[in-house]
Amino acid sequence: MKQVVLKVSFHDERTRKKIMKTVSGNSGVDSISMDSKDMKLTVTGDVDPVSLVSKLRKHCNADILSVGPPKAPEKKKEEPKKEEPKKQEPKKDDLAEFQKLWIAHQNAQMVPLQHYYVRSVDEDPNACVIC
Repeated sequence: MKQVVLKVSFHDERTRKKIMKTVSGNSGVDSISMDSKDMKLTVTGDVDPVSLVSKLRKHCNADILSVGPPKAPEKKKEEPKKEEPKKQEPKKDDLAEFQKLWIAHQNAQMVPLQHYYVRSVDEDPNACVIC
């Protein structure tokens, strides 16, 4: 297992995609990461750096910066667990107020709905119609 850091120079998105496709097509590649800002490509796995660079030179300028053992992933610090706030039980005053609101809501729904009568032109030939 090796970590190979390459310096690649490309100028557009199309070339970047070709580089990624070429590198991912090699056998033994575990992970690929590209830093477009610094123009660095990091490849981790059992790969031959020389053959990798020779394949990449068909698409762009590529140079080997370093070859070595892969770095262990950085461990994130665990955040302290937040305590859940205790649920407050509703007081009797709150329950009475809630019951009053519920009864008012139910009474508001009992109001009869207004119905409208719609006349069409077919039923009344003398009706005024703007066409």
